[in-house]
Amino acid sequence: MSTSTPPSGLDPALAAGNRRALAGYAARHFLWHCEGGVAHITLSRPARKNPLTFDSYAELRDLFRALQHAVDVKAVVLSGAGGNFCSGGDVHEIIGPLVQLKAPELLMFTRMTGDLVKAMRACPQPIVAAIDGVCAGAGAILAMASDLRLGTARAKTAFLFNRVGLAGCDMGACAMLPRIIGQGRASELLYTGRSMGGEEGLQWGFFNRLCAPEAVVDEALQLAREIAAGPSFANGITKTMLHQEWNMGVDQAIEAEAQAQAICMLTEDFRRAYEAFVAKQRPVFQGN
Repeated sequence: MSTSTPPSGLDPALAAGNRRALAGYAARHFLWHCEGGVAHITLSRPARKNPLTFDSYAELRDLFRALQHAVDVKAVVLSGAGGNFCSGGDVHEIIGPLVQLKAPELLMFTRMTGDLVKAMRACPQPIVAAIDGVCAGAGAILAMASDLRLGTARAKTAFLFNRVGLAGCDMGACAMLPRIIGQGRASELLYTGRSMGGEEGLQWGFFNRLCAPEAVVDEALQLAREIAAGPSFANGITKTMLHQEWNMGVDQAIEAEAQAQAICMLTEDFRRAYEAFVAKQRPVFQGN
């Protein structure tokens, strides 16, 4: 990870510790490509429907944490290879070893998986998930933790934890899923572990829209490009407030938004938008 050139007037030591370039990141346990401010993460174990391992969990957690400081990534697309999104934790490389562990090591694992969701919610870049085929267990959680979800009619999303003898309260599911699709619908999925089809997911509000299987990744990338072309600092504030306001009363939220919006009014992008409007041009945002 290289350090980006600091803007004029910014102390190099401050920039070195808080701003970095990630477009050239070399992923080890999944695919990574970044172009034009849009990063594309592809879970790439298609022969087994792209399951997660201890290694990929940890690398994804660390990467999303690093994205908090990235200056060259404005939006992220998350997809799977081979016509499936993610089948969850690898049965042989995760589930098998877990049954041999004691409580301290099990808690280490569950905290690591939860930290991945925290990192996804904390990074300022909006995350667009492109979901086709199997989206199960931890894969369903990754979809849930994304900001936007494009699916296909053949997508099958299953929070199947109770089918393996576990509670549905995994990686924030009991907190986040009801806010996306409603308490009753979330309860049904978490108590039964059944699959939610693509059309059902669209009707329930889990998916923003459905796409053809051959087009879902391209449409997710296009949506990410549209977001990346916007005022990225302001988009990061929007994501932060969407997450933080879950724990606020209405009056507290209104005050927090007043403070957040006042900060955004200090940005050069706000000035650029005004000047472009006056000149009857389209603004070109630069994220500052």
